[in-house]
Amino acid sequence: MVSVASAMQGGSSGIGYGLKYQARCIADVIADTDHTSFITGTLSLKDENEVHLIRISSSGSELICEGLFSHPNEIWDLASCPFDQRIFSTVFSTGENFGAAIWQIPELYGELNSPQLERVTSLDEHASKINCVLWWPSGRHDKLISIDEENILLWSLDCSRKIAQVQSKESAGLLHYLSGGTWDPHDSNAIAATSESSVQFWDLRTMKKSDSIACSAYVRNVDYNPKKKHLLVTAEDETGISIWDLRKPKVPIQQLPGHTHWTCAVRCNPEFEGLILSAGTDSAVNLWLASMTDGELKSERTIDSPRCPVDPLLHSYSDYEDSVYGLAWSSREPWIFASLSYDGRVVVESVKPFLSR
Repeated sequence: MVSVASAMQGGSSGIGYGLKYQARCIADVIADTDHTSFITGTLSLKDENEVHLIRISSSGSELICEGLFSHPNEIWDLASCPFDQRIFSTVFSTGENFGAAIWQIPELYGELNSPQLERVTSLDEHASKINCVLWWPSGRHDKLISIDEENILLWSLDCSRKIAQVQSKESAGLLHYLSGGTWDPHDSNAIAATSESSVQFWDLRTMKKSDSIACSAYVRNVDYNPKKKHLLVTAEDETGISIWDLRKPKVPIQQLPGHTHWTCAVRCNPEFEGLILSAGTDSAVNLWLASMTDGELKSERTIDSPRCPVDPLLHSYSDYEDSVYGLAWSSREPWIFASLSYDGRVVVESVKPFLSR
């Protein structure tokens, strides 16, 4: 266990951490209830890639590398298991094709000189380019979702037996190109999948599309509001960020301007309702407070409204020199988030200054 990073200079309140290679994926380790920790992976075509397990020190002033592991291929998607902190998934590219696997961090990784990740199982049933693997975010669940360009697969996962079996598979249909998705934290039978300039909603019991919303531009990312049912946020190329009430899905209930270039990622805060992060190719992370006049997004915890009476943009973080693709709130300390720019720079920030005391 080696401390490798500390508070950034130049007036920034963030804590920085540098990866050896380019990267675009970072995730909160939800199942780690003892530490505020994140897991991230690199994207190098020529070199051996790495997975870094990092946590915030007890003083909150530095990031500590808890584990550094070799990964055979460049990592395009990474997600941490919500009920086992040592298990995570990756989508990777060999340079010729894409694959996906479930990995386990060795139990004694802190005492080993060069610990190796254990491949629990591979998700090998995809004929098209796989985009992402989804875990149900709200607790222990024996199912996984994987999404490729043409299909949605529902897997039955048994980590103890190291088995993943396809339970059902369904095509998105002709002329539909899938790029990603998210699992409804309020309903383990519902997912949202991004498909060009639309979002499709799928019922996993029937593996059929139940509904869809038409967006005004290409959808790069989507996230459910974890605090309130029926609310969804999309990140779109030209129009920025849209907030949708799925009970009246024809038009968004609010739009935020997003970024000066593409908005790559959007994340709803796990605790403070209406608090949203976005990341973009303009080398910035924006913190938003979405507030509806009808009270639809009113916070259960009061957010300091006099700071931002009209402008929904609370703050723009600009500690980056490259596009920001990775974004993750901490579920353990929901005022903390981690971001990852393409040049391999992790920055951890606190949004406490923008919350009421």
